[in-house]
Amino acid sequence: MRTVTAFVKRNIKLFFKDKGMFFVSLITPMILLVLYATFLADVYRDAYVSSVPAGLIPDKVIDGCVAGQLFSSLLAVSCVTVAFCSNGLMVQDKVTGVKNDLLMTPVQESKLALGYYVASVLSTLLICVAATGMCFVYIAIQGWYLSVGDVVLIFVDILLLVLFGTALSSVIHYFLNSQGQISAVGTIVSSGYGFICGAYMPISQFGEGLQAVLSFLPGTYGTALIRNHSLRGVFAEMEALGTPEVLVEELKGVVDCSFEFFGNTVSIGAMYAVVIGWIVLLLGAYILLHTLKLKRK
Repeated sequence: MRTVTAFVKRNIKLFFKDKGMFFVSLITPMILLVLYATFLADVYRDAYVSSVPAGLIPDKVIDGCVAGQLFSSLLAVSCVTVAFCSNGLMVQDKVTGVKNDLLMTPVQESKLALGYYVASVLSTLLICVAATGMCFVYIAIQGWYLSVGDVVLIFVDILLLVLFGTALSSVIHYFLNSQGQISAVGTIVSSGYGFICGAYMPISQFGEGLQAVLSFLPGTYGTALIRNHSLRGVFAEMEALGTPEVLVEELKGVVDCSFEFFGNTVSIGAMYAVVIGWIVLLLGAYILLHTLKLKRK
């Protein structure tokens, strides 16, 4: 464990020492927050206003709902995209030959693989926790309806999404061997992941065929989890103000807090099971790839 711990510390130090990589990872959530608040907030607000009778829900509650949706969208994307940035060191060490130098020592490759994964998880968590703090300030300004339990569950969701994003990036980065490939994959993930996970636009707004396809992807359930916990307090406030339960449930469906998998409503427990299952599956694939490589050697 000393070897793994030392390697994890080394990777974290290199990540934060690389000002370019660190700055990009940190600034991305900040840019997304500004862009979301500038361009998507009005779109989300119009969607809520058009879905409820005029004057039924106070503007402050609608603002809180919009802020919660923006927050959940940003974190659902950042936890994965930042993981691809922080895990880029895994490929850089191959490109620069550092990994070969490390393998010339008694250090086992399995320990290096574990070190890359753990270091990426910790680095990504630090960035995402900082982004969460910024988002909480934004939510407090717009309308705070989160309970202590909601905040705790949000951090649990963030941890799971970071574990998922790091496992996914570890499997993909295993096959990369150049800086250009890292940039290409990072661009594809940054531009496309938000759409396929339902962060930029709820999957309820897509056609039935695309909804069926997206319901098989783990990112959809990760987004739904953090969205449920970000908006639970807002919907509870709506019900306390006398908003009909049918209307509240309809709004939950619009923002993907509740959705169906081939006619069956997906529970919160099932969402957790899907995300955790994919984390285990991807980690298993990551371990298997390194195991097969050792056998070939």
